[in-house]
Amino acid sequence: MILKIVIAPDPILKKIAKPVNKIDEKLKKILMQMLDLMYESNGIGLAAPQVGISKRFFVMDNPEENKLPYFFINPVIIKKSKDISEFAEGCLSVPIQRITIYRPESIELEYLDINGKKQIESFNGLNATCIQHEIDHLNGIIITDYIESKEEYKEVLKKLNETKKKMQKPQ
Repeated sequence: MILKIVIAPDPILKKIAKPVNKIDEKLKKILMQMLDLMYESNGIGLAAPQVGISKRFFVMDNPEENKLPYFFINPVIIKKSKDISEFAEGCLSVPIQRITIYRPESIELEYLDINGKKQIESFNGLNATCIQHEIDHLNGIIITDYIESKEEYKEVLKKLNETKKKMQKPQ
């Protein structure tokens, strides 16, 4: 299976992803392929719906850390800080766009790791932002949903369609 990044406004990006019932070799292979695709695309996170799979999992690797990449399966935010951070977020499914989004600065997350072991971990800063962004994907929310102005939304959509056309042209 060759994975490709799905570009908005593809309908799969608006669906609520279903929980993962079984962590097997097939899922582990998909997670590794997603990680490779994320690196090739210069991203720090990639959710299953972004590669056309409506399941609740994503990968993340923050280059600012010297840690191994994360594999999050069936993630649930169990606690959010009251402190809010502002970040101009980009998205591999919404190329060449940045949208300023306000999110809790830190979170506590419960999830299954790649081996099916339950984890509870706290994240802050860029990691917390990225996790919340990827969980949005699992819930059918993309960064353009945060745009409040109709005019700005139309402009972003226009740029997205132009970018999509350029990406589809044979090189």
